[in-house]
Amino acid sequence: MSSGRDSTMSDDHNDETPKATPPEEPEETALTQPAAAGRERLKAGLWPPRVTRAQLIVALLLFVLGLGLAIQVRSTSDNSALRGARQEDLVRILDELDNRTQRLQDEKQRLQSQRTELENSSNQAEEARKQTEQKAQQLGVLAGTVAAQGPGITLTISDPKGAVQSDTLLDTLQELRAAGAEAIQINDARVVAATYFTQNGSSVEIDGKKVTQPYRFKVIGNPQDLEPALNIPGGVVQTLEKEQATADVTQSKKIVVDALRPSKTLDYAQSSS
Repeated sequence: MSSGRDSTMSDDHNDETPKATPPEEPEETALTQPAAAGRERLKAGLWPPRVTRAQLIVALLLFVLGLGLAIQVRSTSDNSALRGARQEDLVRILDELDNRTQRLQDEKQRLQSQRTELENSSNQAEEARKQTEQKAQQLGVLAGTVAAQGPGITLTISDPKGAVQSDTLLDTLQELRAAGAEAIQINDARVVAATYFTQNGSSVEIDGKKVTQPYRFKVIGNPQDLEPALNIPGGVVQTLEKEQATADVTQSKKIVVDALRPSKTLDYAQSSS
């Protein structure tokens, strides 16, 4: 009986010995852990994406190349469409292009004509404005409402004995006008077409205002014509010398006539133009 028990115990012992294999599971866990760590590193390396400058340049070049290829393909397709068109269609397309070109040429010519008209109109208006301003200045000088300057002479008459009368001054003014004087000022009085001289006792009045000697004429005109006109035999200078007065004439390249007369509003006369 003891041998049977021993054999049974020996068999039980032999059956329990192969069941000690489960400790091999930690080896599988050790193998899966490095694989998981590798996937994490791969994921971290791919996201977020890290783009370098060289990669951007390459991508841009590839995009431009692709765009060029697309345009070329489309152009080729268009040409292919025209190449496959019928002769009647090609003639019609050519006629339409010719008509469109003619319309554009006509529109261009029309716009050029309008521009020329506008330029001429603008030039004419500008020229008319300049002429109007110039005419207004000239009329202002003649009317004495604006100052004037230019070459001329200065005539100074000194009369110590008071022998010079208003008629002598008027004769002097007429000689200067006849010689081409364009603007005249006597002392502080501006001489115009309506200027008049009066004798009030021993005093001379110009346009009703008393002027005192020396009588100083500022005259704008050609000096080579004005001075000889005063020195002709029997002229102004000799007449003043007979009255024991002196006349001093000085030529100048710039005479300023700045005495002004107030502009007068006309009550009845109006322009007929």
